[in-house]
Amino acid sequence: MDNENVRKEIAQGAERFEEGGRSPLQSRCAQLARMGCTVFHYDMIGYGDSVQIGYELAHRFARQRPEMNRRQDWGLFSPQAESHLQSVMGLQTWNSIRALDFLETLPEVDKQRLAATGASGGGTQTFMLAATDARLAAAFPAVMVSTAMQGGCVCENACLLRIGTGNVEIAALFAPKPLGLTSANDWTAEMSDKGFPELRALYRLLCREENVMLKALNHFGHNYNYVSRTAMYHWFNRHLRLGLAEPILERDYPYLSQAELTVWNAAHPQPQGGDDFERNLLRHWLEDGRKQLLALAERPRAFADLAAPAIEVVLGRTLESAGKVIWKERRKVERENHWETAGLLRNTTYGESLPAVFFQPKKQRGAAVIWLSTLGKAGLRDDNGRLRPWMRRLLDGGATVVGADLLRQGEFPADEGSLRRTRRVKNPREAAAYTFGYNHAVFAQRVHDVLTIVQFLKTQKPSEKIVLAGLDGAGHWAAAVRSVCGKAVQKCAIDTEGFRFGEVKDAHDPDFLPGGAKYLDLPGFLLLGDAQPLWLAGESAQTRAWLQRRYAKADAGDLTFPEPGESSPNAAADWILKGLSGLNEETSGD
Repeated sequence: MDNENVRKEIAQGAERFEEGGRSPLQSRCAQLARMGCTVFHYDMIGYGDSVQIGYELAHRFARQRPEMNRRQDWGLFSPQAESHLQSVMGLQTWNSIRALDFLETLPEVDKQRLAATGASGGGTQTFMLAATDARLAAAFPAVMVSTAMQGGCVCENACLLRIGTGNVEIAALFAPKPLGLTSANDWTAEMSDKGFPELRALYRLLCREENVMLKALNHFGHNYNYVSRTAMYHWFNRHLRLGLAEPILERDYPYLSQAELTVWNAAHPQPQGGDDFERNLLRHWLEDGRKQLLALAERPRAFADLAAPAIEVVLGRTLESAGKVIWKERRKVERENHWETAGLLRNTTYGESLPAVFFQPKKQRGAAVIWLSTLGKAGLRDDNGRLRPWMRRLLDGGATVVGADLLRQGEFPADEGSLRRTRRVKNPREAAAYTFGYNHAVFAQRVHDVLTIVQFLKTQKPSEKIVLAGLDGAGHWAAAVRSVCGKAVQKCAIDTEGFRFGEVKDAHDPDFLPGGAKYLDLPGFLLLGDAQPLWLAGESAQTRAWLQRRYAKADAGDLTFPEPGESSPNAAADWILKGLSGLNEETSGD
């Protein structure tokens, strides 16, 4: 801050000293050190000495870069990076965690009294670190936590981060530890009435109401000024048990220039950044994680312990959280050997509806086959409106067949019909996190729709065996659904056609899924499914070997890998019917 602006701040009561007022960052470091604290201030990505990934990329990213959107050696903000959950936000949070690792090594540091503070983007890092690392004893995120704007910079956003939640709830994860906040005349202005009362109620519930505080300073703009810093000094003095007499007043200090603060010199030259560095960093990030995951894939239970909770977050729903589903019938037609009933499946928990059709044979054998199609329920018929051959096979064999229009298929309104690119939020920057940090991808929502069907069958027709089939471009949906269904889906016929989330090259492709490639991509989803009978086509030898090991350890049978010429829908239908041969026939008129 230049001298003229510092004088204005002094006149407004925001600062006390011309020298110290030039840098709120240096001011709080100097004062905390005078209070007896070891202070570690590190440059966030793109600032100061940390410019291998530059400021314009880390904080002002605006347009996708074709040269960084590759099947291999991609860059940040690309669809490939997002499908592997590689982001500036994630890297910055890792830096914060590593900063704590460093502080713990210092002999003069009390590991039981670690704390963090920052303002604006630094405030975001403070409450993210508080939420993810149990070592912090106290935290003070300034002018950031609110129910309004959640983080305007690309460095504060990541895919999946705030779906169904926000900064207040993320900050609340620190409870009941001491959490101090400030508000100003910015997006935090309403915090006193919106957000903080809920935080206080949570701390009261945990019998620690004294451990949460909001200093409302709405007569100042967005800041970490002297008044705000003084509130922080008091907070840390109290909760870190520093034992200093109150009030604590800042003293002036000699402002240090960039040349005095830099860590780079002739002996320790600044490392090179640029595109190659960025690609190499993300490649290392990928290979390091993949090496660990490949080792776990040899031990299916260990892999599931790690990946299953993560995949639940990636998909955003499991069968356990599928909700309450009711059926609204619209028409029912009797055919020669079956009934055809059309209507809406309504998920009342989430306010969702999907058009569906049930084909019920007059001689039923206790099984319902959910047949997924890229054409929705229209895919059950040919261009002339006749049932497809595999449909007739299943009905003649006594299986009920369920078809549905998943999100943006079939009966959905024209402007939401079959789509090539999904919608994005009204933000000019082409960072996927602005859309998918707050909203589920279309792929995930289609998985939710299938879970709605499974839930309906499970609760309304509990005596029926549930079978899931996904072929001809629908295999990746079936694999994802199977990964979070447990034993509810008792048979699956899937042709993945070698699909991989990591090869999707557009963040607004309907098949884009943030995090979809992180845990060994689609083969990882297949490893998570319960060891029920599985007919699987289109997969690699490695995937087949993993599954064979998984089924052998579970002492499960009926794992079938059809030959390429035997992977048709007709072959899948025949395999499904084989498992029905031991079931009793039932006749139903409903």
